[in-house]
Amino acid sequence: MQKDIYQRIISFLLGASWAIVLFGALFIFKIFIAFGIAIALFATLLFTIISLFLILLLDSFEVRKCTLEESKKQTELLEKIYAKECE
Repeated sequence: MQKDIYQRIISFLLGASWAIVLFGALFIFKIFIAFGIAIALFATLLFTIISLFLILLLDSFEVRKCTLEESKKQTELLEKIYAKECE
């Protein structure tokens, strides 16, 4: 099944987001390690949780798009059924 431009953009953004989470967590840890291991772990965990929430948000966009497409198909089928019964 071919993806439309919307799904390609969302897929690209999801992949980029995972890369940002991985490299960002490492970067945040390296920055905050000077303040102590506990603060570095806390800052890294906080960054990771916020980033994962944003990834979840992107994923929900994709799910909503699929739900909308499925609803359109069901509406079309129901309209055909209704048209046949009214005849």
